[in-house]
Amino acid sequence: MSSSDVQMLVEMGFTEEKAAKALAVTGNQGVEPAMEWLLAHAGELDSQAPPQAQPAAETLHLRPSMDQPAEATTASEVEAAATAGTAEAGSEVAKSLKCDECGKLFKNQLEVEFHAAKSGHSSFSESTEEKKPLSEEERREQLRLVEEKLKQKRKEREEKEKLEALEREKNRIKSGKEMVAAKKKLEEEEIKKIVEQRKREKEEDKAARERVKAQIEADRAARKAKFGGVSAEPVATPPPAPAPVPAPAPISQARDYTTTRIQIRLTNGQTLQQTFNPKEQLSAVRLYVEMNRSDGDGPFSLMTNFPKKIFQDEDYEKPLDLLGLVPSAVVIVSRALH
Repeated sequence: MSSSDVQMLVEMGFTEEKAAKALAVTGNQGVEPAMEWLLAHAGELDSQAPPQAQPAAETLHLRPSMDQPAEATTASEVEAAATAGTAEAGSEVAKSLKCDECGKLFKNQLEVEFHAAKSGHSSFSESTEEKKPLSEEERREQLRLVEEKLKQKRKEREEKEKLEALEREKNRIKSGKEMVAAKKKLEEEEIKKIVEQRKREKEEDKAARERVKAQIEADRAARKAKFGGVSAEPVATPPPAPAPVPAPAPISQARDYTTTRIQIRLTNGQTLQQTFNPKEQLSAVRLYVEMNRSDGDGPFSLMTNFPKKIFQDEDYEKPLDLLGLVPSAVVIVSRALH
């Protein structure tokens, strides 16, 4: 049994017990069948309700007079007094309930509750007037009013659900935009770090070349100072062998990189970028592609264009620095041929 259906019937003026019984009898098919059943069986529900306490009839006390013996009270007088009391009590029996604010008559408590919920009236009293039963037209009119009220409540509920759905969609879009902005900011920071790292590497390489150049100039000056005062030898005589000059240090020295930037080109033209440790195996790059690819499933191979190389099974167990993929490289994904 739906608690919302019971609550709706209670809001219309019915008691919770009657609303629950109507829903159970109609098989919990909704508010409208339960409402029709309540209106059709209003009299039965009131007849099954416990009778309200009525004012007790006045008890006749026939006491003998001081001047007259008790035997003087005859049976006919007792019967006449009882008949008069019964007639007086019968004349006060309420046959309907009346609204003190609008004067309408109601047959039972159910109709009173419905009228109070619809009109907001709260003052009712018993009446000796008898209310005629509802005609078919009046019953249809009541059903129509109830259906209108149900439609109005249903419309309000749908509007509320629509607003809630709209609010959820706004929150979803906002959350998506925030995630995209955060991802873009992270990528920009990663690119900035790579640019700064390459800039430092260029500066270090430039400084190393300057040191080599300065060393060469120093060696030339030392040789000139050593051999500058010796007279020139005859033309036929070969000049003395110059002193050995130490080989200059290589311009580009190997460095120990801590990260390598791998750009991965998928088969659908999209690219992935990720930073790896140079000591990680190529299988780590393959696993990253399998988890993040957007060009479908299926077997694939990895290769490079410069230099041209298609990695074989044994290459996936080798570290990235040994494969020449440090400090950065472009890896291409290709469909595996069966």
